[in-house]
Amino acid sequence: MNESIGAVDYDSKIPNNVQLSSDRALQRALERWLPNYLDWWKEMGPVDSAAREVYLRTAVSVDPDGWARFGYVKMPEYRWGILLAPKEEGRVIGFGRHKGEPVWQEVPGEYRAMLRRLIVIQGDTEPASVEQQRFLGRTAPSLLDLRNLYQVNVEEGRHLWAMVYLLHKYFGRDGREEAEQLLQRRSGDVDKPRILGAFNEKTPDWLSFFMFTSFTDRDGKMQLESLAQSGFDPLSRTCRFMLTEEGHHMFVGRTGIERVIRRTCEVIKEFALSPEDAGGCRRHRVIDLPAIQKKINFHLSVTLDLFGAEVSTNAANAFNAGLKGRFREHAIDDDHQLLDAVYPVLKCRDGEFVKVDEPALSAINARLADDYIADCEQLVATWNRAIQSYDIAFELKLPHRAFNRRVGEFANIHASPAGVPLTGDAFASQKFNWLPTPEDLEYLLSLMEEKDLTPGGFAGWIAPPKAGINGQPVDYEYVKIYNTGGD
Repeated sequence: MNESIGAVDYDSKIPNNVQLSSDRALQRALERWLPNYLDWWKEMGPVDSAAREVYLRTAVSVDPDGWARFGYVKMPEYRWGILLAPKEEGRVIGFGRHKGEPVWQEVPGEYRAMLRRLIVIQGDTEPASVEQQRFLGRTAPSLLDLRNLYQVNVEEGRHLWAMVYLLHKYFGRDGREEAEQLLQRRSGDVDKPRILGAFNEKTPDWLSFFMFTSFTDRDGKMQLESLAQSGFDPLSRTCRFMLTEEGHHMFVGRTGIERVIRRTCEVIKEFALSPEDAGGCRRHRVIDLPAIQKKINFHLSVTLDLFGAEVSTNAANAFNAGLKGRFREHAIDDDHQLLDAVYPVLKCRDGEFVKVDEPALSAINARLADDYIADCEQLVATWNRAIQSYDIAFELKLPHRAFNRRVGEFANIHASPAGVPLTGDAFASQKFNWLPTPEDLEYLLSLMEEKDLTPGGFAGWIAPPKAGINGQPVDYEYVKIYNTGGD
């Protein structure tokens, strides 16, 4: 098989386009890891899914034109594979101290530990999100949404395989041990939690799921874009293809929230409610706009913590080494080495938020967070256009980046969503004006019991999408559910 063509070998036990059969030791190691993965999927993957046939897309190529096929698949029979984007002949490292040198096809020894850590952290997020979402199938608002959940889940599983391949192939015993640990940690577990905080949060309802795929998967896009710039070519190629799949996950989140908003706005107009009237909306069993704003506040702040400290030696070292670049590094108009450059970083000084010039090399995380926030602004703008289409005077907003933070420059700062510095007592007394209350969360859970799993049916709190999946009608039977008496 010619790896550069992009075809996937589906005759192998592990589908791949990396000529796995030519490396028998690696193939055997991954085939030994496979049953452990399947055991993890059975234990921690989506509940009640084993007997269901799901209309899923499966990657059959890495060619941008026609890379996936759609069809019914039983969930445990999904073919998780190892897929890398084609090699770019003559590719050179685009940033850092090695700028202009040929990209590495093997791990540079001096950067081995740093590179392994980057891969492990990225790899740990993939199974974590599956674990967070494992019970959502029981409260899906429609067959189409259930199908989208399962699509996200199986692709996060495939992304785990992508990172495990890199660990096994390039890091020897250490890599194999790290790969095993990826299956041992559990989201929210007290003793063996996932590495990053946002991936230990609960995702108990579908509004949380749509927020997660809108905001946290968007962080995933930023991280994958940065890793796709890597001078370690196998990592770059892995992340480039992962980005192809990640786009759908963010689409599910963006359109999911928009559909929630549309249904709420329909009720507001029908019953002449104030857009601020949470009680009125809840009497009619939809999700009020203030509750959506609170969830935005929560999910953005938790996701911003994933970027780490705004000024970071670790990020500087990874950039300087040529291992992890900036978001769309190739499109930035500078020298891509940053030895004498500065970057403005927001800080709190004497009770005011001010921008302070920091060495640009140390402010890599701050810049990435800025790019992320700019992307999220566009996201929220699409939701506001949906509200405006109903002539309703309500505007959703992103909270200030210092709001509700636990990591980085603002970890010990209290601020309102508008960016007003507060004392700890003042924040505590007002936080439930800005964050979901226990009553808000209880109400959301009560809505989740209202579902319609007939083809074309939808729960009353969410509008149907404007189109179906892959050209299929909205009322297509996206998931075939069989009553087997158990999973």
